[in-house]
Amino acid sequence: MTAAPSSSASPVTQALILAGGQATRLRPYTDTRPKAMVEVAGRPIIDYQLEWLAGHGVEQVVVSCGYKAEVLREHLAARPGGPEVTLLVEDEPLGRGGALRYATTGLRDQDAAYFALNGDVLTWFPLDELAAHHRAKDGLATLALAQFRTTWGIVDVDDQDRIEGFTQSPLLPVWINAGVYLFEPGITPLLPEKGDHESSTFPELAAEGRLTAYRIDGFWRGVDTAKDVKEAGEEITAMRGGE
Repeated sequence: MTAAPSSSASPVTQALILAGGQATRLRPYTDTRPKAMVEVAGRPIIDYQLEWLAGHGVEQVVVSCGYKAEVLREHLAARPGGPEVTLLVEDEPLGRGGALRYATTGLRDQDAAYFALNGDVLTWFPLDELAAHHRAKDGLATLALAQFRTTWGIVDVDDQDRIEGFTQSPLLPVWINAGVYLFEPGITPLLPEKGDHESSTFPELAAEGRLTAYRIDGFWRGVDTAKDVKEAGEEITAMRGGE
């Protein structure tokens, strides 16, 4: 008997964005707006995300929000074109795992796979390659991983304790959760109603061998602090040729 195909065998056309946190480390940028509305190189983070998702065939995006939700609502209502956006407001903080589970209630197709991403992530890589990798590994969830870039400078030392040079903020040979996922619908009931999926659902799936990794080969930047806003803006401006 032939096994039933994965729901992600079809193109993935729906996604979730988590934009509910207060992002205190991003103050003063988040004093009057949610983190997804913080501008990097002149554009809100969520605009980059929606444009990236739409460019890879995503037709519906559910945004889970809470803090300063009215700012996000007004911006999205005035935004021309792009994917259909459904805004869900948390009545109380649910944690990232709880917010993911809550956001799935807004998906049009409850039986199809979906992308999910944190509201403070800027990245560009081919989502169709992530989907193909996910299908090939037959996991329940696939996590995109980014190579870790230290904020510290590295000192190069030889065997004789002579300093040979310095490298500022290099990429290290370790990988971190990039905050971009591809989930099969079967993961939804395994997500916590409140709390963090990274300390509950993910460790359980990893122990069962149902969690897959996809290494990003391309631009990725988490925007967690005021310093990140400045540095990410400089990187994006440089990629655009200094425009």
